[in-house]
Amino acid sequence: MKIEMTRAAKNKLTRHRLTTRLWHWINALCLLVLVMSGLTIFNAHPRLYWGEYGANDDYAWAAVGSSETLGYVRLGETKIETTGFIGNWRDSNGNIQTWAFPGWATIPSYYSLAEGRRWHFFFAWIFSVGLGFFMIRSLFDRHVQKDLHLTRSDWRPSHIWRDIKNHTRLRFHEADAVNIYNILQKFSYIGVIFIILPLMIFTGLAMSPAMDANWPWLTDIFGGRQSARSIHFLGMFLLILFFIVHMVTLLLAGPFRQTWAMITGGKRKGSGDA
Repeated sequence: MKIEMTRAAKNKLTRHRLTTRLWHWINALCLLVLVMSGLTIFNAHPRLYWGEYGANDDYAWAAVGSSETLGYVRLGETKIETTGFIGNWRDSNGNIQTWAFPGWATIPSYYSLAEGRRWHFFFAWIFSVGLGFFMIRSLFDRHVQKDLHLTRSDWRPSHIWRDIKNHTRLRFHEADAVNIYNILQKFSYIGVIFIILPLMIFTGLAMSPAMDANWPWLTDIFGGRQSARSIHFLGMFLLILFFIVHMVTLLLAGPFRQTWAMITGGKRKGSGDA
């Protein structure tokens, strides 16, 4: 006869806790909408500056330029032609458009700064509240201490180098520790969850005129409103890079099994029916 397990016992056998799974999928949706609506906002003024002020006559360290025949991205003094993709591209009707990013990459798919901001701010609140609850819950269920804690051995150069070599050989886990995060995973998750994501929230607040009026010190922390905007977009590209690496490793490690585990919770190695 099977013995009914307690909730605590089931959680010990579960590979991904319910709070982790919920946050993962809600966060994935929010980040998708935030990136696409953020590109709509960027289309209104596709230039990035450092400092407090920025206008067309000021020097931009990054910019997307366009004309009727040319599209390009400029980083510093380096110009990369992007005609057909960014800056100058054709819409579904074959008409040439000169917005920075094409409609398939933005929300909404047509240019509307007001609607882009509404989408962005709505999902930014969902994202921020979700991140806050996830962090609090992770402290209570000891997800951070159990899964992301960096031990003294993790910091050894030989340990880090071994993990790098294992990744180049497409070995993402030790054979007897498939449920334990390796050091590169710990570094990336800690960097994203506790550095990049909070930074995105606070730089977003620093760009808000209302927050700038009530909390001017927040803008000062980042060296000006335009600096906060630049950091915000750099953070976005780091998140896109993290997503690309995440998807590549997922495909190499077995996409169906890993995705199903993130939906249902999966089981830790060695667990079975009670």
